[in-house]
Amino acid sequence: MLRQSGFTELSGKGSHTNWIHPLYTGKLTVSGKDASDAKVYQEKDVQQAIKEVEEKQQSEQQEDE
Repeated sequence: MLRQSGFTELSGKGSHTNWIHPLYTGKLTVSGKDASDAKVYQEKDVQQAIKEVEEKQQSEQQEDE
């Protein structure tokens, strides 16, 4: 979901991955290996990060019009 939303994956320590996006403030850290179930709080963090990026993209599009 993060990759589809334009986030870039950076490696982290152990099984952690960090995700960044030019429109997202800071970075998002997700623990666990790919294909493993995410914790509920991590799912919420991911959804919130994607929502923030989408809102900023919509705001930029409105400014361009």
